[in-house]
Amino acid sequence: MKNRSGIKNKTEVSKAGTEDKREPEEKIRTDDLFTKRTELMQNFKAVRAFTSTLCNPLETEDYVVQSMPEVSPAKWHLAHTSWFFETFVLSKLIINYSFFNPVYNYLFNSYYVQAGDFYERSMRGLISRPTVREVYDYRGHIDKLLLEFFDKASDEEINNIAPVIELGLNHEQQHQELLLTDIKNVFSVNPLYPVYSSAKESPVVYIPPVEWVSFDEGIYRIGYEGKAFSFDNEKPLHNVFLEPYRLSSRLVTNGEYLDFIEAGGYKHPELWLSDGWMAAEKNNWQAPLYWQRKDGAWFNFTLGGLLKLNPSEPVCHVSFYEADAYARWAGFRLPREEEWESAASDHPMDGNFVENGRFHPAPLMHNITSPILHQMFGDVWEWTSSPYTAYPGFRPLQGVLGEYNGKFMSNQMVLKGGSCVTSLWHIRRAYRNFFPPHSRWQFTGIRLAKDAPVI
Repeated sequence: MKNRSGIKNKTEVSKAGTEDKREPEEKIRTDDLFTKRTELMQNFKAVRAFTSTLCNPLETEDYVVQSMPEVSPAKWHLAHTSWFFETFVLSKLIINYSFFNPVYNYLFNSYYVQAGDFYERSMRGLISRPTVREVYDYRGHIDKLLLEFFDKASDEEINNIAPVIELGLNHEQQHQELLLTDIKNVFSVNPLYPVYSSAKESPVVYIPPVEWVSFDEGIYRIGYEGKAFSFDNEKPLHNVFLEPYRLSSRLVTNGEYLDFIEAGGYKHPELWLSDGWMAAEKNNWQAPLYWQRKDGAWFNFTLGGLLKLNPSEPVCHVSFYEADAYARWAGFRLPREEEWESAASDHPMDGNFVENGRFHPAPLMHNITSPILHQMFGDVWEWTSSPYTAYPGFRPLQGVLGEYNGKFMSNQMVLKGGSCVTSLWHIRRAYRNFFPPHSRWQFTGIRLAKDAPVI
């Protein structure tokens, strides 16, 4: 059956069946559905528009470069996020849906095996066609169809597809972050050192010594709790027992990491995990990614160009291996993800996020007068010592979307807190980012931890 919008009715979309089995008091009120429709449409417009805003500084040539296998061209990000909505929303809603270009299903599928074959990730920079203009036409086409859906669909259809649209919006925000990290890598290999955004440089400021914030032993609730959006890997909510521990009151700075370098941190294998030492030697790591030494001075490539290294900024673009080696050299360790998450439970969700337009970690601009946590959110993703694995009772989403997170639970480490290119709207304390331990091109940094004496 088809309604006036040409969109499949509930019986064709829902896997739960044709009967609404909720008790009368459980049925969603009409005004709730109106609010959901309005919020979805406004959020969809805002997220899609912000992606375009982030691309405004780019020239056409910038959209197509792939500087290393982990990086995707900006054009690919624009197309892939549109493919997501076309594949998982529009094609499921519209009867006899006609794909914008069937070949795009191959070019812009990232890793969803159940959705079909996909183009090799390391070769995305070879996709010179479709052109940038054609990709924007594709985005415009998808936007038009989704906005028509919001306008014409029934309340039941909105309620039924809302979780997938919310996933798509959060997915696009992840790609907004990737777009910025990827274009930074692309610009970094250009001897002209292009400037993406000429933000004002941070002053060199006094950074007070680290204080240690103590947390008692006990049973803590870990995972997402609430009714708003979260990823499947943040669930279920569960209990963990933690021994007493302490977290450093702030992030490790460039100046402190420079001390590690000058003390021979990259020359002492006893500081490193075996895999980390091999990675450092194989790749000739001598400093964080984007650091350069010229005429006896250190410089740091940023989205604002090549700048003199600011010792008071949080160190950034270090791998898990480097973070772990630094922590061992300093006499401490990295926090477990459960420690970080429980410590952040009462912490305000503020910080240096992408909405600030800074696109770079900021120094701690206020004095620490008592042992409290600073910079827990924003600035840099904080490596933890926890491998990315399933929570007890974890169940991935049904169908193709079950490939979103669960199948990556191997050979990855958990990071927490977001970065200067993460959206404030997108982050929460339960959020579990994950990357392989050798990854350095993300905005990744260090917070230290240590065991506390049992009293």
